[in-house]
Amino acid sequence: MKRHIDINDFNYELPDERIAKFPLEQRSSSKLLIYDNGVIRQSNFCNVAEYLPEGAMLVFNNTRVVHARIVMHKASGARIEVFCLEPHNPADYERAFQQRGHSEWSCIVGNLKKWKEGEVGIDFEYGGQSHTLRAEIVERGTREHIVRLRWSADCTFGELLEQLGRIPIPPYLNRESEEIDNTRYQTVYARYEGSVAAPTAGLHFTQELMEQMRGAGFSFEGVTLHVGAGTFLPVKDDNAADHPMHTEHFSVTRATLENMLSHAESIVAVGTTSVRTLESLTALAWRIRQECSAAEDRVVGQWELYDIPAEFCGREVLNTLVEYMRDRGLEQLKAATQIMITPLGYRFRIVRYIITNFHQPKSTLLLLVSAYVGGDWQTIYNYALEHDFRFLSYGDSSLLKVDR
Repeated sequence: MKRHIDINDFNYELPDERIAKFPLEQRSSSKLLIYDNGVIRQSNFCNVAEYLPEGAMLVFNNTRVVHARIVMHKASGARIEVFCLEPHNPADYERAFQQRGHSEWSCIVGNLKKWKEGEVGIDFEYGGQSHTLRAEIVERGTREHIVRLRWSADCTFGELLEQLGRIPIPPYLNRESEEIDNTRYQTVYARYEGSVAAPTAGLHFTQELMEQMRGAGFSFEGVTLHVGAGTFLPVKDDNAADHPMHTEHFSVTRATLENMLSHAESIVAVGTTSVRTLESLTALAWRIRQECSAAEDRVVGQWELYDIPAEFCGREVLNTLVEYMRDRGLEQLKAATQIMITPLGYRFRIVRYIITNFHQPKSTLLLLVSAYVGGDWQTIYNYALEHDFRFLSYGDSSLLKVDR
């Protein structure tokens, strides 16, 4: 079926001065726009609990942003930046960050024209001794390249990145990363290394706010989706349906799914990456219903969920996954997704409410917001612009509530 979504219908004027270039001093002091079935009001994020259903469950993306940008040099002195996107060999994130001595990653290379062949490198101190990191391109691609990295220090690749790498703040901030970004471009609940971009809706939460909310009867669960650089790729085709969605790896535990079952009517997705993870679960559950034995072994396709019956949702999805995992003694599901959530007939299956920041014009994230609130996305964004809300990663937040 030929799909058509005119991306120009999802454009708006975003002045550069409305893009938050730095975080606020206090995470939870950001502004909060509340959209409740067509009614808009505003508050501060520290009051978010007042606008959520009693006893709701908030689902976070607990991925951790890695210091993925490494600046190295050729023997000639040419500056080369290697931006590590995802592991290639080994391909598993956990194993890749535990590698010692060598690893291969899919990378974007800055100043590639200066790196035709040979190695680039950097000298560094570790454990009181001098060491070297060397890199060579072993497979060239169109946008991404496979880079082999070798280092002499007795440390893991994760430790190496912490030592040498820089936090990869979004390109639209138009500045180099600074010390403040090492802590503030990271959620307070980040656990599992793998992202090259933060799940920014979660940046507004503090440990104190979360404890207050727990005391008020709210619960929290974590899923893991490692955010790739593809999240920043603009939609270049006028027909957004022709935009190839990037692949992102995710995992969810059986304990999380079991807890979600008891809160199926009040699940709040914190951020679009949590939305993508939770909604992708429907495809895995439907494969199980269709008696596909390896439900999690292939990527959730860009349009796969649009072909699943609308009534297959909520508790039925979650219960299917829990029973599948119990029967096989699985504690965790790992999969990958290319899901594209658009206003072109998408039905939300798991997510009831969304907390999210304000997104770039003509972006797939804005399409996701429109799929949830319909044409009211324009009203929401006009309100935010008229009332001095700050936009994008370090900007303010919104709580979207639609009865379904």
